[in-house]
Amino acid sequence: MKQIKNLGLNAVLIEWDQEISNRILKEVLAFKGYLKSVLEKEIEIVSSYQSLLLVHPNKELATGVFKKQLRVWYADMQVQHKGVQQGKDWLLPVCYDHRFGLDLESLAVKKNKTQEEIIRLHTSSWYTVFGIGFLPGFLYLGGLSKSLWEDRLELPRANVEKGAVGIAGKQTGVYPQQSPGGWQIVGNCPVPLFSPQGKPPCFVQAGDRIKFVPIDVKQHQDWLHFVADPSWDPHELLAENRWDKKMEI
Repeated sequence: MKQIKNLGLNAVLIEWDQEISNRILKEVLAFKGYLKSVLEKEIEIVSSYQSLLLVHPNKELATGVFKKQLRVWYADMQVQHKGVQQGKDWLLPVCYDHRFGLDLESLAVKKNKTQEEIIRLHTSSWYTVFGIGFLPGFLYLGGLSKSLWEDRLELPRANVEKGAVGIAGKQTGVYPQQSPGGWQIVGNCPVPLFSPQGKPPCFVQAGDRIKFVPIDVKQHQDWLHFVADPSWDPHELLAENRWDKKMEI
């Protein structure tokens, strides 16, 4: 932990070094888990790449006493190794057909690779979920092969399809709903990542890992039909140890 800042009277921001790092993410999430065990439930805790935001709706947190206590808890967590939680692994189907991979061909040209090589590289890594935003359920995934790093589009699209899988900078991600966007689109994931009725609304959490599995157009349609049933369970279908032959739905 690097510093604690006041954000008004009812919120504090705990910051670590400003870098994208698995080590820092694990420490952030571990401290979040620890704080959940010692703080009152009214305090909301929001994690990001290198920070934790603590907010209370009607109680002052920006006090020297509370910030001193946070440092005591942080030291205790490090000594006791409390709060550490193992993230879950998820396998997500992605169709890289040309009707979905809008930028796949141009990306292949830029990288001097075939489209098949781009797909192989994109599906060969386990990605760490570093954060969830700018839309509810939008996954920011780290661990992209360096050979696939690419800038955002110079001119963002006004409409990006729900489920679009994109690349921007050193990251890849999935659009949970239709929205404007400037990421390089390489495919589409038919699995909904956010549902207001879900418990939790986004079944993937920061610290989890994602691996993409290539599917064809027919399988993409089959998945869309399957997940339209509100009773479908991501834990039954997408967890690595349950995958088996679930692609043949």
